[in-house]
This record gives sequence, structure tokens and C-alpha cells, in this order.
Amino acid sequence: MKHNIILTKKSKSVKGTVHLTGSKSECNRALIIEALSNGKVKVENISDAADTVTLAGILRAEVRDKRLEISQTNNSGVNPLSSNLQSPISEINIGPAGTAMRFLTAYFTLQPACRTGRDEEVILTGSERMKQRPIGILVDALRELGAHIEYVENEGFPPIKLKGSLEQLSNKVSIKGNISSQYITALLLIAARLPFGLELNIEGELTSRPYVEMTLAMLQTAGIQHTWEGNTISIKHQEFTPTLLHVEPDWSAASYWYAIAALADEAELFLPGLTQYSLQGDSVITEIMANFGITSQFKDGGVYLQKEVKPVIRKIFDLKECPDLAQTIIVVCAALGHEATFTGLETLKIKETDRIKALQNELAKIGVKLIEKGQVYKLDCSEKFIPERIFVNTYDDHRMAMAFAPLALLINEVEIEDAQVVEKSYPAFWKDLEKVGFEGEIRG
Repeated sequence: MKHNIILTKKSKSVKGTVHLTGSKSECNRALIIEALSNGKVKVENISDAADTVTLAGILRAEVRDKRLEISQTNNSGVNPLSSNLQSPISEINIGPAGTAMRFLTAYFTLQPACRTGRDEEVILTGSERMKQRPIGILVDALRELGAHIEYVENEGFPPIKLKGSLEQLSNKVSIKGNISSQYITALLLIAARLPFGLELNIEGELTSRPYVEMTLAMLQTAGIQHTWEGNTISIKHQEFTPTLLHVEPDWSAASYWYAIAALADEAELFLPGLTQYSLQGDSVITEIMANFGITSQFKDGGVYLQKEVKPVIRKIFDLKECPDLAQTIIVVCAALGHEATFTGLETLKIKETDRIKALQNELAKIGVKLIEKGQVYKLDCSEKFIPERIFVNTYDDHRMAMAFAPLALLINEVEIEDAQVVEKSYPAFWKDLEKVGFEGEIRG
């Protein structure tokens, strides 16, 4: 049963210290690297995001009494991996975890199913929304390499069936760069374990380049070398080296605190553990929010946020390298009545929901239009108003909930659908809001 949360904030100033969970993006990559390293790589500061807990549970599956057991379960307490001893098929339900679906699709092409050592098949499935999110580009690339993958229901979409271990037919594959960087990362993560390595050619413009750079940097830390010349990334067959991968706090989660600072009258916040030179592309939020008067000082082992009143001048925001920040930045601009233009939003329509449509629906509740013209999006704030209360639909999307929560600084009562949706990436979000003076009442 879904429970809504009603947010209020009497004071329009925000002060305090917020400890963020580990980066979901870093952690998901680190867990795959750990699983592929045969015990050589260890991961610390694992995120408590539901997606990561699910992925960790699947990857750390153990064989006991000829049955598959999971050392961790997902946030609902349901074991995501089931095995029927009468059938050579194991089914893994990753729920709404899109990253897990992409990464595990590549990972299981290298594994005897679930490490049982038997010639089994694995079916990867997920939520109803997950079954609508395309995976054909990744599957096509893996098939070219020699993987045996079939679609169980609809061509090009989960669920998928993976048969046995990949017998490499080629070490060269091409993949479009403007769809999802997760497809590219999934291939790069397994590249060193392929008998002949991998030469990956990226066709066209690369979306979310920082996420690919993050992947390569983490692999390099674990001993995997690469070359990147032009549009081709090459990784030879090689072994991982003993490594401890420390996951830093999540810059995507930090972005919501920058939004809160931008909408507050006064803001002084400290986010421990964040560094100025981060692998995470979303750390660019420091530069973006400087346009809204938010200064970032890195000292004392973290970052201090402070608001300075200044006019917002920047009119164009290119978010192709940080699409997960799009909702946050667009909502801030809308709330401030700043008629900005946005590019680089191509991947938003295939996320947890169609984020463009979701933004258009919810911004209309404060009279703001997000107008789409080809690949350019413009805010029209000419009819913007601030209601006494607002109800925000989340569309099963954690980022919709957290992007709209800061509106409680401007609107007396903000009711957000399905409070638990934030568990996907930032389970402590509502509690952290309460620590700095927001009041949250659960209803439903």
C-alpha cells in the first residue's frame, strides 16, 4: 500500500549537516567489479539505496544445500532470486532497478547461471515499467560477442533469458552513444573477462560521458587498463588486482540539497565526505547551482553550501552529461520563474517513467509549461502561480519525489505521492529533511 507524505516548512531558512548515503552509481559498478574479480576486489561504504541492496544480494548469492540463497534481500524483504530444483531455470526479479537490469544482462553472459556450475538458464525480469524499458541495443551487442540471449515476452524488452556462458565470436562491437551510457558501461565492465578482450566503437555523440569515464576510472583502480582513441575504447583480457574500492557519498543525492538551498531565503548546509574532484558526473551541480547563488566550499572533509542572493542570468542548460540532474534543475527554474532552455534530455523518456511527460504534468500544477521543440525544451513561466497546497504525482520515480520536495519552501503544503519511492536511491531523504526543519506527515 502506498503512503503519501505531506511536507511543510515554517521557516524559509535551512541550516544543518546532512550525511549522504554512498553513491548508487559508483556502488553498482563496484559490486559488479567485485563479483568479476574472484575475491580480489572488496567494496566499502555500500549504498543503502534499494537498487544497490537488490544488486548486492543477487551478486553475493551463495550455494547452500543445492539451493540458491541471497545474503541480502531487497527493501521489500522479498528474495529477488528464486530457484526451482525441478527446473534448470533460475529467475531473477530486479524490480524497478534499471542499472541492475543492464549490468546483470552483461554479467550473466559470463557466468554459469548463478554460479551453480550447472548448465542452467537465467531469466532476468522486473517491474511492469522495467518491461517497457528497451534493452535491445545491449542484447544485440552481446549477441555479436557470442552471448545466447532470448526475449521471453516482447522483442527488445525484458524479461530476457540467458543461456550458459558466452563463447566469444568477436572482440569488436559497435553501440550507439546517444541512448544510454549504461549499455556501454555494462560492456566495459565485463570486457577484461572476455577471452579476447573488447574493442568498443561508440557511434555518434556520447550521452552521459562522465558515467563512462567513471566506469573506466574504477576499472583502472582495480587494475584493468584501457585505451580510448577517438570513438573506440579498447580493453584487453587481463586480471584484476587486489583492491579496496571506497564508494564516496552520492552527488545525485546532494543535488536535492542544492535545490533546497536555491529556494530557501537563507541556507547554510554541510555535506560530509563529498570531494571537489569526484568520479561522479553529477558533481557538476556545484557549477550549475552557482548560477543560483549557491557557493560550494570544500573543507573539513566535505562541502559547505551557502546561499548568496543574486540574479539568475544563465538561460541555457545543456544536461546531456548529467541527465539525472534534469528534474532538479528544471523544478528550481520553474519555482523561481526563470524561463530557461534545456538540451541533452534525450534519455529522460526511457527512465523510471517518461520524465519529460511527468515534469510537464506536475509543473502545470503551478502554471508552468515545459515546451518541447525537437530536442530543445523551454520553460514558459508567464502563468506561474504559488498555490496554498499542491499534490505531486511521482509516477513510481524517486527523482520526481525528491525534485519537487523543495517546493515546500514556497508552498504551504506539499503532498507527495508514495513516500517510499525514494528508497530506490535515497532511503533517508525524508528523515534528513526533518533534521533541518521540514515537517513530514505520512498519510494513506
